[in-house]
Amino acid sequence: MKDKRILYVSSEVVPYLAENEVSLMSYDAPKMINDQGGQIRIFMPRYGSINERRHQLHEVIRLSGMNLVVNDMDMPLIIKVASIPKERIQVYFIDNDEYFKRKSTFTDEEGNLFPDNDERAIFFTKGVIETVKKLNWVPDVIHVQGWMASLLPIYLKEYYKDEAIFGDTKVVTSIFEEGFAGTLSPNMKEKVAFDELPEELITEFAVPTYENIMMNAIRNSDGVIIASENVSSNLTKFIESSEKPFLPFVPKEDFAKLYTEFYQKFF
Repeated sequence: MKDKRILYVSSEVVPYLAENEVSLMSYDAPKMINDQGGQIRIFMPRYGSINERRHQLHEVIRLSGMNLVVNDMDMPLIIKVASIPKERIQVYFIDNDEYFKRKSTFTDEEGNLFPDNDERAIFFTKGVIETVKKLNWVPDVIHVQGWMASLLPIYLKEYYKDEAIFGDTKVVTSIFEEGFAGTLSPNMKEKVAFDELPEELITEFAVPTYENIMMNAIRNSDGVIIASENVSSNLTKFIESSEKPFLPFVPKEDFAKLYTEFYQKFF
């Protein structure tokens, strides 16, 4: 894996958020590649619950300052960066006061999904890709983890299809059991369609459940990892029938070898 470039785009990452399957694997996988001499970057949203002083986040002025259009609205992009202690791993945070300043991650105090979670996902996806372009750091593989990051495969494949910088980049998506109940905004499909994505490629967003959103990510990825032991049978069957290379669930003690071998399929 020496000198291979892997970009991790994750909804949640330890130590910045609480431990769960997504946040732990979003730390363990990059650390594993970093230890093997690979080049990695991690991107995640800068949720309001993240203590900037404790984790020593600071704004990267040269990367901040552009506006991203989400559903015909100009939203300013702020990029912050921090390093995971002892690991020499840089984490880039996609920030916007309107979308990410709130203290909760995905739901309000009563447990209801934020009504603009779909817009937050669009903004996060565009923010990651635009920042990578500014960095001029071309990844061999982009590894998507967590549903807030799950629009990246369709956007990279369609919205950014004319960007030569990503011409050889492959996308791997991890599918976790942990998602959300209910649906995101009923207008999600229209918001994604605003970016002129082909109608036939965004049908799942008409009813944006967790399963439907992840099915869209699977369809537009080059490879899939089943990252939880109890992924739903619907998603498992969809993955198996997708004809994409996929890695079945592996326990943590075995993941390093098998993840490495799986990545190597795409170099």
